[in-house]
Amino acid sequence: MTEITYLDEGETAPTPPPKKSIGFGFFFGFLILSLIFGGAGGFLVGYFLPTKEAKQGVVNSATESTKKEKIVVEESSAIIDTVKKVGPAVVSIITTDNVMDFFGDVYQQKGGGTGFVLTSDGLILTNKHVLPSSGELTVVTRDGNKFKAQVRAMDPFTDLALISINAKNLPVVELGDSDLIEVGQHVVAIGNALGEFQNTVTSGVISAKGRTIIAEGERFDNMIQTDAAINPGNSGGPLVNLKGQVIGINTVVAGGAENIGFAIPINTAKYAVESFKKYGKIRRPFVGIRYIPITKETASVNNLPVDYGVLILRGNTSTDLAVTPSSPAAKAGLKEGDIITAINDQRIDEDHPLNSILSRYYPGDVVEFTILRGGKEFKTTLTLGELE
Repeated sequence: MTEITYLDEGETAPTPPPKKSIGFGFFFGFLILSLIFGGAGGFLVGYFLPTKEAKQGVVNSATESTKKEKIVVEESSAIIDTVKKVGPAVVSIITTDNVMDFFGDVYQQKGGGTGFVLTSDGLILTNKHVLPSSGELTVVTRDGNKFKAQVRAMDPFTDLALISINAKNLPVVELGDSDLIEVGQHVVAIGNALGEFQNTVTSGVISAKGRTIIAEGERFDNMIQTDAAINPGNSGGPLVNLKGQVIGINTVVAGGAENIGFAIPINTAKYAVESFKKYGKIRRPFVGIRYIPITKETASVNNLPVDYGVLILRGNTSTDLAVTPSSPAAKAGLKEGDIITAINDQRIDEDHPLNSILSRYYPGDVVEFTILRGGKEFKTTLTLGELE
């Protein structure tokens, strides 16, 4: 460090030494050093500072991460909002059934299921198989209140039932449109899992639609398949979209498989509810045929002229007739081997099963069937009967 000396008054400054001249060698050396240090500095800057592409990569990575986090947050928020909207209207159903054992002794067997409130005065939709054949039926609301319930109607066409409790100002669900659902769409299932975990929430997606399944000898058409976990006790509970609208009724699970559950479309249930309100019971149309749906596989195996519609076919026993005598189908002249391709010009296919189309009509309605017989197409009308 150079020391600075102040001059006292009266003293004179020392005479500076004479200047030395700067020669050509000094400038040449200075130039060489500048080039060396400049190059080194440029190298270090280029090495340690990220390139434009690198910076952009970091920005893109951060943006993608932010987008993913935003999607997860929005999805979780939608599920939470859905549960808050629908959950209060979901009820647990406790059944006490009288059962006779091998020795003829009668004992009480308890069971559980789920339902959801349709009207504020206590009309509840659930599965028919949830109800006891005899014994007591109790409904427990989410806030823990218990009510004795009465069976109001059971659907002979599907596994649906309407029960009621004596209550007022109950929260109700909003019904959606199951015809608008899409495969891959997110859904939420709410139910009394295992008959003891009230209002259990699970989420998943719609895995498929228009499924046909056989459960305990009963045939179910046009079912919604979902991977949202559905367990015993969830039966009768709502399958809900992320708008908080019920689009299905959870009904069965595939045995021996994980994350394969099935729900009845809410549009099928809407008919049952409207029929009950109009007639005091659930009325379903009756045609009087035994049939198999036609797919590309069945068409190929059986050498059929079309890969859609239904084929009227008898069963394996003499009592499994293709056409029931004196039925609407018999009166309209339908025969075994006929292929029904459409009803009122609505084509019958995997997305529009026969039962799904018929569920839009009431007994007594006159409908037009399009038939293929012997390679020729014709149309015939029939008056729908009532399924007993």
